[in-house]
Amino acid sequence: MLNKAIVLVFLAGFLILSMSCRKDFDYSSSQGDLTFSKDTVYLDTIFSNIGSSTYSLTVYNRSKEDVIIPSIRLEKGNKSNYRLNVDGSAGKSFTNVPLFARDSLYIYIEITIDIENNSENSLLYTDVIQFDSGSNQQNIPLVTLVKDATFLYPGTNTDGTKETITLSTDANGNEIKVQGFVLDDDHLNFLNDKPYVIYGYAVVPEGKVLVINAGVRVHFHQNSGILIQDGGVISINGVLSEDEELLNGEVIFEGDRLEPQFSDIPGQWGSLWIAKGSQGNTINHLTLRNANIGLFVEGDDVLDSPTLYIKNSQFYNSATYNLFANGASIAAENVVIGSAGISSLHCQLGGNYTFVHSTIANYWNKGFRNTSTIVISNYNLLNPNEASDLIKADFKNCIIDGINDFELSLLTDNQNAFEFNFMNCFLKFSSTEGQLTNPLFDFESSNNYSNLILNGQTDFFNPYLDDFRIGLDSDVVNAGDSNVASTLPLDILGKERSSNADLGAYQAASKE
Repeated sequence: MLNKAIVLVFLAGFLILSMSCRKDFDYSSSQGDLTFSKDTVYLDTIFSNIGSSTYSLTVYNRSKEDVIIPSIRLEKGNKSNYRLNVDGSAGKSFTNVPLFARDSLYIYIEITIDIENNSENSLLYTDVIQFDSGSNQQNIPLVTLVKDATFLYPGTNTDGTKETITLSTDANGNEIKVQGFVLDDDHLNFLNDKPYVIYGYAVVPEGKVLVINAGVRVHFHQNSGILIQDGGVISINGVLSEDEELLNGEVIFEGDRLEPQFSDIPGQWGSLWIAKGSQGNTINHLTLRNANIGLFVEGDDVLDSPTLYIKNSQFYNSATYNLFANGASIAAENVVIGSAGISSLHCQLGGNYTFVHSTIANYWNKGFRNTSTIVISNYNLLNPNEASDLIKADFKNCIIDGINDFELSLLTDNQNAFEFNFMNCFLKFSSTEGQLTNPLFDFESSNNYSNLILNGQTDFFNPYLDDFRIGLDSDVVNAGDSNVASTLPLDILGKERSSNADLGAYQAASKE
């Protein structure tokens, strides 16, 4: 019995030992027959010194045997600007990586590169991930386009903190400070030779003018923007683009992430902020997208001359508002104000506004929205005791549309002036008995409404992708006032308006 027990213990120990070693014995070296999810990894375009997104490559072992990959490495080794993470381990070179039969492993890839110190002196940076070596070696190229740019950012204080500026004050009068800096005279004329990347808020101070020339691209880091202070001015001088896809003449404001997956992510940067006391600002052929508040304009209680002139410009995909005016004076022509998380256009605390041949439409599909496309009030919605006269809110030959039932909100304190007029406009407004009893929405009143198209078909090309061109089947075709149209003989794309002009910023076109 004793001998039998010894034999059983010996056999059990041998079995345990065999099982513990089996993993090592069962692996064989890969024979160059790995397969991959991509034959080349393109990391899209990045700016110099700004890290990329994380990209992935999947490696497959489609054989029936567990294998060991002797080496996975970057061809340029430690000098490579790429970074790898192989199955949870970070580095640039890995050895003896196991891969089970009919299994896969993930490789994650990132890059940061300083274009000025790039010894290859090329905007196209490449490397290769090498699997194994010799006759079994397999290669996956890595390709990244690196853009040079002019970087503008806050300085560093003596205590190591970043320079700050006062952006505004809170309800208690306390200063709200953010990272920012005052633009010096050398940076008050943006040229189109290379893009600009702004960190923090770039400030245009009193007595200075920021001139942005045609074709300029301005990219903002998170929580960054431009602040035009009291007495400062911005002049954005885009022109009609020869190429509608490249927008070569347009000035473009957007975030600093160039990868395609960031092309329609709202809230990537702060705002273009025109502060109280700034007058005579001009914007022509600007496309602004993916901000928190796209354009924030404060008035100065003197509304005889516009705070801001806007022409031929487009505002899209802001997390809250595309255009927020606070007691301001704005004159806008051929403007498209598209989808936003709260309202496309918000005018509060009175003001003086004129919108001509403008398309204001909110097809927000990134979350729930219960506010109207346009909100106009003569008081501060957060502090109703703060109110001022709405001298004028005129909309001529415009489109006001969206996916909600009521895309216009008019709010008055019944004490201060509240003057508004919609002339030859399309309005999305599915009336109810409660709305009809509100005198502000008496659409039969010639004092406030004339030649109104209430509801109907706008026939936008693709409003969910911010394409607010109109098709030939739209109810707004030939619905414009000819006298108004004669003051704007060209639409936002430079197309001639006939005597029977269409409503909105675009003349109708075939979708073919």
